[in-house]
Amino acid sequence: MKWRRSLVIIAMCWTPLVLFGQAAAPVRLSLTDAEQIALRNNPNISVARLLALESREQTRQARSALLPLAYSNLTAVGAEAGSRIAAGGLNSPVLYSRSAYGVTVTQLITDFGQTQNIVASAKLRSQAEEQTMHATVNQIKLAVDREFYRSLSAQAVVDVARQTVASRKMLADQVAALARNKLKSDLDLSFANTNLEEARLLQLDAQNQFALTVANLSELLGYQKPPQISLIDDPNAKPSPPAEITSLLATAMAQRPEIHAEELLVRSAEKLQSAAREQYLPSIRAMGLVGQAPVRDEHIPSWYGAAGINIEVPIFNGFRIQSQVREAKLRDEAERERLVGLQNLISRDVRQSWLEEKTAYQRLGVTAALLQQAKLGLDLAQTRYKIGLGSIVEVSQAQLQATQAEIAKARARYDCLLAEAITRFTTGTIN
Repeated sequence: MKWRRSLVIIAMCWTPLVLFGQAAAPVRLSLTDAEQIALRNNPNISVARLLALESREQTRQARSALLPLAYSNLTAVGAEAGSRIAAGGLNSPVLYSRSAYGVTVTQLITDFGQTQNIVASAKLRSQAEEQTMHATVNQIKLAVDREFYRSLSAQAVVDVARQTVASRKMLADQVAALARNKLKSDLDLSFANTNLEEARLLQLDAQNQFALTVANLSELLGYQKPPQISLIDDPNAKPSPPAEITSLLATAMAQRPEIHAEELLVRSAEKLQSAAREQYLPSIRAMGLVGQAPVRDEHIPSWYGAAGINIEVPIFNGFRIQSQVREAKLRDEAERERLVGLQNLISRDVRQSWLEEKTAYQRLGVTAALLQQAKLGLDLAQTRYKIGLGSIVEVSQAQLQATQAEIAKARARYDCLLAEAITRFTTGTIN
């Protein structure tokens, strides 16, 4: 029995450790995985989707004016026999005690396009809201791409810093051994230890920067309690030369959802302007009603029914229609100017992203050559120092240049990939 009890205790102690190890396992994410998670979890995507659905309901509300309107009435009246309504109107109808119920149906026959244009305007606004939702999706994708590549870049800098600490520690240990044997001075040892501590500071800063970028990425992915994330770098993602600026501008004007949304808003304002002008025209409606009066005065029949057509012609309403026409015209002009401004803004963004991508692509070759020369200089400085022809200052300077070159080379690839993503966003092809 004792050995069984011991096994139970061991199992109870071991199980939380196993579960803790499973819970602490890092979440491996590729760029595609991160984008898909953000599209599912990011609240901004949900807000944009809900607003698009809301705009559809507004279209349905506007369209309801074209459909029949039916409603019922239940009325019970107790009145003094033979009395009349003497105040509140030009006529004086007779009042009878009664209890009755009935149904009334009205239908718009035509208002010469006013309601149709209002419905069309609402539908275009709904379509514009859907394009705004697509724009939000693209913005979230770009934000995820930016933080993903920044995290990979920060991770690469962490690796460089780790290697730098290892190499400088090796040199510091060698100089310390030589100094103990009086082959190197204490000044050389001080320089070597200073370089080592600088490398450790670089490593701390790099680790902190990596943690910050991963935290930003976790927020975009919709994680309230960020898990431990392990990013997967796609080796097949290789930077390519940027396209011609002319084709990029044409693509942006044809693909950006923001432009599509604003164009739809311009068309919506046109429809609203037409609807405002058509308020001057008559509106024709049909009406029918039927009902019964089970409890009634002897002067009231047991049922009633009627049908007819009403034509409403506006004559004067305090210049309200004129003001609404003017308002709709000004709104139309404002939307057109907003479209022009948006096109200019997107054109500027495309040019800027193209220049950034072009520069980032050129930096790939420059940083590779810089790293090659920096490593060569470091090898020569270390060789000269070992044979006594150089000083520790030369080695320190060469180490600094090599570290800076390695960091620049590590960042160059991810900067170029990020620049390509920004160009895809500005041209509307990120999806």
